[in-house]
Amino acid sequence: MTADLNYGDLFEAIAQVIPERPAIRYGDREIRWGEFDRRSNRLARFLLAAGLQTGSKVAFYLRNTPAYAELFAACAKARLTHANVNYRYVGAELLHVIGNSDAEAVVYDPEFAPQVRELRSRLPAVKIWLENAAPCLNEFSHALEDVVGSGNDAPLGNKRSGTDLYFMYTGGTTGYPKAVMWQHRDRIAVIGMSDGPDAATHAARVAEQSPGPVTLPACPLMHSTGFTTMLSALCQGGCIVLLPGGLFEAEACIREIERLAVTRVAIVGDPFSVPLLEYLRAYPDRHDLSQVTTITSAGAMWSAPCKRELLDYFPNATLADALGSSEGSGLASSQMRRGEEVATAAFRIGANVKVFTEDFREVLPGSGETGLIAKAGALPLGYYKDPERTARTFPVIDGVRYSIPGDWCRVELDGTLILLGRGSNCINTGGEKVYPEEVEEALKQAPGIQDAAVLGLPDPRWGQAVVALVRTAGNVAVDAEAVRPLLDQLLARYKHPKRYVVTGEDFRHDNGKVNYRAARALLDQMS
Repeated sequence: MTADLNYGDLFEAIAQVIPERPAIRYGDREIRWGEFDRRSNRLARFLLAAGLQTGSKVAFYLRNTPAYAELFAACAKARLTHANVNYRYVGAELLHVIGNSDAEAVVYDPEFAPQVRELRSRLPAVKIWLENAAPCLNEFSHALEDVVGSGNDAPLGNKRSGTDLYFMYTGGTTGYPKAVMWQHRDRIAVIGMSDGPDAATHAARVAEQSPGPVTLPACPLMHSTGFTTMLSALCQGGCIVLLPGGLFEAEACIREIERLAVTRVAIVGDPFSVPLLEYLRAYPDRHDLSQVTTITSAGAMWSAPCKRELLDYFPNATLADALGSSEGSGLASSQMRRGEEVATAAFRIGANVKVFTEDFREVLPGSGETGLIAKAGALPLGYYKDPERTARTFPVIDGVRYSIPGDWCRVELDGTLILLGRGSNCINTGGEKVYPEEVEEALKQAPGIQDAAVLGLPDPRWGQAVVALVRTAGNVAVDAEAVRPLLDQLLARYKHPKRYVVTGEDFRHDNGKVNYRAARALLDQMS
């Protein structure tokens, strides 16, 4: 039976028993648990006074700054629903997420003030705009620091529920993201508190322990990996370390790990490992990183060579490779320590996990069959405003409800799960999902480009690089710099092709659809 726990209750109870312990470190700033509690109380009261009610949605258009944690705590306390916004989105993408969520409040960093100003008139449901700056660049916004820095900081005294929601937007087959709806109690169960006590008893146990983990989520909080890492650390009464400026940069990351005695780090596979290793190779003896006990990765492939070399610099760390998604964590895991060897894409299958064929027949270990990974147990309710996709992704099989995000695998005789990838043409570049059709349609709007097929090719840093196979007038080369302004109007930068390959060959099926197998073969021939 899942305990009826709520993040707001947990944060409030923890703050009462460890008010002087650090909750957030951000550059030279330290926000202790007592201050974190008071600041989030003020913000929660402000949002309620602005007319938001239980279940109202709040859009988080923020980088990795203290505001993200404080705002989530405020939402949890006020029974409001978090909705993450990918800060790389532009134009229609941005409008879709904020509009689709039915957000009544938007909180944004000042660098996004121009985008907010442009979209404001098209989002009439938004009642309040909060800018993470003082003074605000947009005159219609309230300064977040003014709100959290003064006013009534007493506990709200409201009764919360484990069924309160938060949203986690993730990519959809059309290219537009969908909101995965998580209940607090189910997500708290995922991090290991399913049979736990009430909030007060949990907080008392936290107080009895030595200071909790010092955790650095290097990956964006607006993605599931960073967000879950943050919540897990705070629920343990720990401290989260956020990089200066809210952005990942290898040198700054290593310096903060050492300076603040970080014990746990969260990254996204090779896209983060490669720049970290480049810096560490250049300065092999500059830093002592021996206090790090765990480096966790999720969201992108993490190669064995990267793992092996990281352990040369983090000698006491366990590298934890987690397979999961916004639709369900704990699908499978892999751990590696110094002196050990673990194959890439080989995982231990998680609890309540099975593998099914597309017709829901269970795949037996050692059968050689491929199937889809399915997770039971604590799961999201489904997708916001999308019952059809909910039914597809969360089917009931033999009376048990599963999450099947779409990962294909094979199960060895010893139970080892070999990840094969997504069955669709979705590209995973640096932990970001890119849908080829969306990029193809944008490219075809560029002068001179007649047709395009977009694929993900292996890349040592990004896992997959977005590559465009194009047909052009006169087979002339594509000027990437000339195309970029147009793409900037249509796509986030991570969706832009990193390479263009011109061909005179046809790469479509007779029915007009892109023949991705043929396109890939053409790229292989021309490489």
